[in-house]
Amino acid sequence: MLKSARFGASNARTATRRRTEGDDAAADHRERAAAEREIRAEVEVVAVDWSLTTVASRRGRSSVNRGSDLWMESRGTHGASSSKESEVLDVKPLRTLSPMFPTPFGYTSVSPPGAPPFLCISPFSPFPAGAHGPSSFFPMFPSPAVAPTPAGRPSKGNDPLHRTPGGFQTPPPAGAARWGGDAGISGGTASSSGKGSRKKIERRPKRNKPDKTDLMLLPSSSEDPNEAVEVLLMTFDALRRRILQLDEGNPDNTSRRPDMRAGAIMMDYDLRVNKAKRVGSVPGIEVGDIFYFRMETLLVGLHSQSMGGIDYMVTKVDGEDDTLAVSVVSSGGYEDETDDVDSLVYSGSGEKNDQKLERGNLALDRSTHRGNQIRVTRGMKDLSFPTGRIYVYDGLYKIHGSWVEKGKSGFNVFKYKLVREPGQPDAFATWKMTEKWKQNPSSRGRVILPDISSGGENIPVFLVNEVDSEKGPRLFSYATKVKYSVPMNPLAPLHACSCLNVCLPGDAGCSCAQRNGGALPYSSNGLLASRKSLLYECGPSCACTGNCRNKMAQKGIKLHFEVFKTRNRDWGLRSWDAIRTGSFICEYVGEVIDKSKVEADGEEDQYLFEANYSDEKMFKWNYGPELIGEPSSASSGEVSKSPPIILSAKHVGNIGRFMNHSCSPNVFWQPVLYDHGDENYPHIMFFAAKHIPPMTELTYDYGMSGRKVKKCFCGSAKCRGFFSEP
Repeated sequence: MLKSARFGASNARTATRRRTEGDDAAADHRERAAAEREIRAEVEVVAVDWSLTTVASRRGRSSVNRGSDLWMESRGTHGASSSKESEVLDVKPLRTLSPMFPTPFGYTSVSPPGAPPFLCISPFSPFPAGAHGPSSFFPMFPSPAVAPTPAGRPSKGNDPLHRTPGGFQTPPPAGAARWGGDAGISGGTASSSGKGSRKKIERRPKRNKPDKTDLMLLPSSSEDPNEAVEVLLMTFDALRRRILQLDEGNPDNTSRRPDMRAGAIMMDYDLRVNKAKRVGSVPGIEVGDIFYFRMETLLVGLHSQSMGGIDYMVTKVDGEDDTLAVSVVSSGGYEDETDDVDSLVYSGSGEKNDQKLERGNLALDRSTHRGNQIRVTRGMKDLSFPTGRIYVYDGLYKIHGSWVEKGKSGFNVFKYKLVREPGQPDAFATWKMTEKWKQNPSSRGRVILPDISSGGENIPVFLVNEVDSEKGPRLFSYATKVKYSVPMNPLAPLHACSCLNVCLPGDAGCSCAQRNGGALPYSSNGLLASRKSLLYECGPSCACTGNCRNKMAQKGIKLHFEVFKTRNRDWGLRSWDAIRTGSFICEYVGEVIDKSKVEADGEEDQYLFEANYSDEKMFKWNYGPELIGEPSSASSGEVSKSPPIILSAKHVGNIGRFMNHSCSPNVFWQPVLYDHGDENYPHIMFFAAKHIPPMTELTYDYGMSGRKVKKCFCGSAKCRGFFSEP
């Protein structure tokens, strides 16, 4: 440590020299302060807690140890030595390195007790004039502001911003939203010129979360797990469809996938079921259930990895912690052997090198020895949507062997043979069977008629009986168009748009879109976006072509259907295809009759359709807009007006006449206008209310407003015990 020299009044030369050095030190201090301000505008600042003593430095000393050049504070402005040889560095050893975050834009700072004496600034060039460019870091004198606190918020002792982070993190870019996307945070970004100029950040609107009372409460999974899963998936898909509809109407939108955004919003509101990982089956998930997005399997607790194929957990086994695999998803992206319906050879996870026995691979290895059940979900290509996939929950498996072999890439790959547990319903086997039928319809057994429509439909409709020897339903005339036996209003205007080629989403000039609330009712892949009291499709008077997306339901069926004999409900309808939520099923074709005729005719007609909205669950098919700040369609009174139309398919009809009633339906009806303007007599179109696996009976709710009450045999857990007919 340098000792202070005593100045004698008689030594004028010495005094002059001291004054010169003092002026140099003051100028040096001002120059360093200016350099600090300019560099802080150029680079990110990280506070470093170093226990260093003060050192003497002199201006111009830049040639010593350039690789780790330190500017250190002198012990007083007047304490500097005039001799280079007499300089002594008294530095304590470096003990700790505790990084702290810089002050973000829009925040104020308070210097707490024991604030670090130096700031470490990353060595970005260009450096300001007069400043040296070290190869590693550039410590500066500390600013009075060190520990940041949010602007406009009181500083609290337990504020998480005051915690010392455990490691370095890259601060968000200038202008990025902070505190969960709060608006109103503005700040500056350094200019490329290095002069510290700043520009304003564009304000982003704040997304207001709705109150808990505004959100639909999910049923408790412990009380009714099936209902909880169904409502959650319905909410997710309604939200996803609405986001997709908004994105398609905004051509400048380049945001990420709607399913991922919808999932993130659901997670943000904690709208999930079966959150705790478990071994074995998951409440509310049935073998054979299908999913179109990995996010769906995460939200319902089937597979909690949105990307990874192996889901595992740490659990107690024989009093010891052990890692066990609980679920795998085989999507066909790895070297899996997936053709066998009762077994699966699953490849381990890893990059393009020899796989390691860690994480998911280790969990599968431990499950091999423990013998626990593992859920298996198989992914297949969705032939109706080339870029999509369908995931089928195939039930519980156990690992019966494992080995290591050279993969196609030449690296070692772990292999695990999983065998399906006996006694479970068919899932993947049903999928493989229906795919075979679609490729070769003659392979379908127990067929009575290969096409009940006699060529009237776009795709043949099979008539099948695997229950008894009955040869078919009672005689009727198959038709694909509604027969109107009642006069319609000739003055009702027929709407028409003037769109060239096809109607485009977001086109404010499309009159058909405006009649549908300002947006086209179907997505680009042909799925219904939301249920409405009345939907308007483009008609024959519209200028658009037949390829217009707003001519979906009028084009007829697009799925492989079969009419089959049920065990206790006469004939029913099902499809060989997996049906996605919002997909068009068919129209209810029949003869439009007057209500007075129904009341006067005492003859029983079990093929009557009368419009009524008795299924409250179907009201909520649109539920989800509240999560993105839009008003609830359920609370706005939408889907509340029933048209007076009555259809009889007793003598004339199509496949719609074979759809049975269910108290837990998977199909709903939607009134549609396209070829005339009388809103009292719309077409009745059926759409999928949920994802429907192949060979699942298609049903809708007949309602409770009819004159005749019949016993219900739907077998649903929510069965009311009876239903009504007109």
